Amino acid sequence: MAGQGHTTAGSPVAGSAPLGSAPADAGARGADSQPPVLRVFTTHPAAGQLTLLVCYLAAGVAVTWPRATYIAGRLPSMRDSAAYVWGFWWMARRLSHLANPWVTDHMAAPAGVLLGYHTLMPLPGLLLTPVTLIFGPSASYNLLVIVVPGLLCYAMYRAARLWLPSQTGAIAAGAFFGLSAMLAQEDWYHINIAAGALFLPLALEASVRLRRSPGWRQALILGVVVGAAVLTDPESAVLTGILTGLVLLPWLLWRPSVARLWPAALGAVVAAIVAGPQLAAMIHEQSRGGLRIDARLLGVTDKLYGVGLPGMFAPTPRVADFGLTTLAQPFLHSRDNEGLPMFGVTLTGLALIGLVVMGRRRRAWQLALLWAGCAALALGMSLWAGKRQFIPWMQDWHGVRVSLLLPYTWFVRIPGLSAFREADRMAILGLIPAALLAGAAVNWMRYHARPLIAVVIALAVLELGYSGNTKIGTMPTAYPRLDAPIAADHSGSIVVDVPYGMRGGIPEYGGRFAAPALVMATADGHRRAVAYVSRIPNSTLNAIENHAFYSWLIKTQHFTFAPITVPLTPQAQQHRPLFARKLSSYTPLTAAEVAAGRADAQHLHIGWVVVWYSNPAIVQYLHQTGFRFAYRADSVSVYRPVR
Repeated sequence: MAGQGHTTAGSPVAGSAPLGSAPADAGARGADSQPPVLRVFTTHPAAGQLTLLVCYLAAGVAVTWPRATYIAGRLPSMRDSAAYVWGFWWMARRLSHLANPWVTDHMAAPAGVLLGYHTLMPLPGLLLTPVTLIFGPSASYNLLVIVVPGLLCYAMYRAARLWLPSQTGAIAAGAFFGLSAMLAQEDWYHINIAAGALFLPLALEASVRLRRSPGWRQALILGVVVGAAVLTDPESAVLTGILTGLVLLPWLLWRPSVARLWPAALGAVVAAIVAGPQLAAMIHEQSRGGLRIDARLLGVTDKLYGVGLPGMFAPTPRVADFGLTTLAQPFLHSRDNEGLPMFGVTLTGLALIGLVVMGRRRRAWQLALLWAGCAALALGMSLWAGKRQFIPWMQDWHGVRVSLLLPYTWFVRIPGLSAFREADRMAILGLIPAALLAGAAVNWMRYHARPLIAVVIALAVLELGYSGNTKIGTMPTAYPRLDAPIAADHSGSIVVDVPYGMRGGIPEYGGRFAAPALVMATADGHRRAVAYVSRIPNSTLNAIENHAFYSWLIKTQHFTFAPITVPLTPQAQQHRPLFARKLSSYTPLTAAEVAAGRADAQHLHIGWVVVWYSNPAIVQYLHQTGFRFAYRADSVSVYRPVR
């Protein structure tokens, strides 16, 4: 991917003074007059790199503001955020007990659930375990969110330095990648994707260095990077593997030799060893039916996450923060995507300029081809233009109409990739070549049109970053009034949250439970009946469906309040009927069904039922199965079994 040359017309020779360096005579005079301790920080080669990293971290905080303020004790009011917090807590708990973290009975109790394909983020959880144990899992989650944009920038900068001759162009490439609206939005709400994207530029740098200097050291580094990607986010590891293969395979096949093959093989072995625990957990879950998903369900979800045109290249929603609301109208899809798979106008324009000015270099066209390929994959299985859907060369695939002309239709048919459901995330891989080409354009401007750099900075500020979705509120990191009695109970009983369900990826079971449920679980330590995992194994589903209490609870909550992720505020309580659904088609349970539910609840050892939103049918069911109202706090009712 990256070329061997380091010079362009009108640019200095690569290998010039590092960032932050000064002329030799001036540096010597300044160093002599400084204290010895300060002299180390100003003259050491790492000083400039550390300064750049700090600047990137500060820029990351600025473009995602006010996300950094959540460190004081808030979380986005989403089940995803609660699941990340739970994951940090679970990793710290299991590591402190030297136990296997990829299996748990603290979700989907009593059956438990396997976490091999879950967004557990074992590596970040391991690294932040001290923070989790001292300050709590919410602090670890918020801290990771704060530092990831800056780390993304710096990792991309290092990769860009292998191809771009100037610091200016490489710094710009790092900023366009790490501060992009696409990754900033993921950082807000899907930190596993943002953290996983960190390994794309790291793998690019390691792969290029292996090509240039084949040996055990570079092979070891590449293997650790790829293995660490698997331990952070398996879906991002797929993108990392694709990028690594695109860099190394042409090199291996063009002139195959033992001198090239053994370092690549060593890197693969090291990657497998590093990722071994995660791979073993995934293999174990697959053997238990963790990936046996109905083909029609898989086909439907595969089609949901494509990107529309021209939304992929339209101005990002960030421009609305500067009053340009008429430009912030992205055409993503007929439905909302999980993220913002948008390159934006500034990055797109600069990348095209970079392709023109670097067009004589073969590597530039290879980067452009990768960018175009990722953009085509991100379209998904049908083509959306504005709000209109087109399915050229249509085929019925598991009951879903897909286009045989679009590459993603074939991508998910590759063995092992059928569960890669989000086509729009291929755009994240496309950010790598786009950022490199944009950096090349800035590099050219430095030597030929320096005043234009100020214009580029101004335009970039309008589109980089993400300030959050105003429709998504916040929730506290603790509920002491509501949770204190539960935390004081050390009987090991199960806590059931109503609405009850197991959600996350596919398949799903039951209803959308309240997001704070899993946050509370990290404080009280009780096993939770609800679950939020990326894949729910069939073994777990079968075990839960055999419990009468859960089955009839789902029936009674079917006509309950519409999904809400936080307790209703006092103001919302006044308008509570707005959230209700009619109960006209509800069929009361028979005496036999009630008796079965009551006996099962006693057998399950359910000690607490936390009712976040209710209806008369649920209240009646709880009374019929042996539960009575205990107390109410934070607009939430708690029931206990009658002893």
